[in-house]
Amino acid sequence: MRIIFSVMFILIQMNTLAQAQAFKEGEVLKFKIKYGWFKASEATLSVAQSELRGKPMYHIVGEGRSTGMLDVFFKVRNRYESYVGINDGFSHRFIRKTSEGGHIKNKMIDFYQDEKRAVVNNFKHDTVSEHTLETYAQDMISAYYHLREIVDINDIEQGDEFVLNMFFDEQNYPFKAKYIGDEILKTSFGTVKTMVFKPYVQADRVFKEQESVTIWISKDKNKIPLKVEAKLAVGSLNAHLFEYRGLANPFNMIFED
Repeated sequence: MRIIFSVMFILIQMNTLAQAQAFKEGEVLKFKIKYGWFKASEATLSVAQSELRGKPMYHIVGEGRSTGMLDVFFKVRNRYESYVGINDGFSHRFIRKTSEGGHIKNKMIDFYQDEKRAVVNNFKHDTVSEHTLETYAQDMISAYYHLREIVDINDIEQGDEFVLNMFFDEQNYPFKAKYIGDEILKTSFGTVKTMVFKPYVQADRVFKEQESVTIWISKDKNKIPLKVEAKLAVGSLNAHLFEYRGLANPFNMIFED
């Protein structure tokens, strides 16, 4: 049976973020990213607790930077911040500060979910704009953490699709990921049972086709990403987890290295 999860109804009716505990304050995930044969960059995702507008929040920070030869010819310094309501699971603020080869973006989106509106501050161009949310929305960081909460490892079936509304680049964007099945994956930590997902992406100058990205997620209560592969319009990109700490649950491995 195909199951399509709606962000609005799942979070309101089940309050999954408060109960599932797939992640917690203090979690840190570190990734190494390669473009073709070359080590291109490193990325980190970390979770802390904070407060925004008088409400308790998870403050999730994603940082990425180029390394090696890429850092000489195409310097990347990216920082993304997401403020996710601990009690409701939605994004309340998203900050994007990126510099990629001299191309800079500096934006902050404030979400007013109950009012179905988002206010975008573009600091680079000194502009403020207001937009209507189609429904309760996630940003590009909070979307991943939300999926970690709603995926039930004991009730998932091959072919299930998970759909949620994202607000990105000043527009509503329907994000969808399809569950392909399970796979045993060898990692630097040991052999792990994983769930394999394919998020649908826009085939454009970056991605080769809609199903260009494949993600391997640990099939345990943490549901952390272990490996990512992407077929790009030019070349390919691979990422793998090389360090973790502060997980909310034991990391289940079939065999440990």
